[in-house]
Amino acid sequence: MAKRVNNSSPRADALERISMTLPGNLLEQLDHMVNDRGLPNRSHAVAEIIQREVTAWQQELGEHLMTGTITLFYDASRRNLQSTLADIQRRHIDEVISSHHVQLEDYHTMEVILIQGPARKLRMIADEMISCKGVKSGSLNLISQLIPPLHHRR
Repeated sequence: MAKRVNNSSPRADALERISMTLPGNLLEQLDHMVNDRGLPNRSHAVAEIIQREVTAWQQELGEHLMTGTITLFYDASRRNLQSTLADIQRRHIDEVISSHHVQLEDYHTMEVILIQGPARKLRMIADEMISCKGVKSGSLNLISQLIPPLHHRR
């Protein structure tokens, strides 16, 4: 049974206290992880792990609105690659918020694209970009929190 913990911040989610039973060796490993990562306590570590798993579950559902990044590393000298990636972003203008390019050595580029929308669509956009010839590496990272609306439509 969860017990509500008083939380003075009106914007933060109310904290709930739970009790867990873990095998001794798992608890020992958790304590080592908390210590090695410099986390404040076990609760923080467990909440982080649960958040990561809930986010993964929401991504599997596909229709949950999520925010995240697509990170690409590519060969900028590859003919038409940058225009192809830009065209993909334009086709998905409702989901692509912004992009940032960093020039790396030897004509390579790192591009980070900020996105928001249904998880399934964001995965499709990332897959389309990552599969372009000349993209060396790419990843999608999503979270369930959303960017507040910048402008309200009338």
